[in-house]
Amino acid sequence: MKKIIAFAGSNSKKSINKELAIYAASLVDGAEINVLDLNNFSLPVYGIDEENVNGIPKNAQKFFDLIQDADGIILSLAEHNGNFTVAFKNMYDWMSRINSKLWNNIPMLLMAASPGARGGASALSIAKNGFPHLGGNIVADFSLPSFFDNFKENTIIDEALKHQLEKAVLIFKKSLL
Repeated sequence: MKKIIAFAGSNSKKSINKELAIYAASLVDGAEINVLDLNNFSLPVYGIDEENVNGIPKNAQKFFDLIQDADGIILSLAEHNGNFTVAFKNMYDWMSRINSKLWNNIPMLLMAASPGARGGASALSIAKNGFPHLGGNIVADFSLPSFFDNFKENTIIDEALKHQLEKAVLIFKKSLL
């Protein structure tokens, strides 16, 4: 059975991106899904002085190890001011200090959602451009705009958007074979 890690690039307790990641993961039948929450992996703010004094935090190593043990990654990025959230960027920075190829070429379904019409497009673009340099194997991507209009009762209600995600999930599933 394939092991899938699903998480949001957010530390919001009511993360719409976590909802989207869980929903997308539910579409991957026959897999063991492990939903991670950045809140369960608190870290000091990354800095070289912090690393030199205290080394790599245990929570960064734990998160990294969970990623490395996965057969697939479903990540939905939240966007703050056109970029990654601080919580995600901090985890990302710490993991890159463990191994610069932190994504380990593991197949990834990369997503973003936002309450606005752009659907996290800026953060998604940054990730699509940067992740491959760090071992990111983005096999499919999806953006969900206007989350509160398009996602209700744990599903995407806009049929065209739902079909786009189902197509992305199918590509992701095929990459796991």
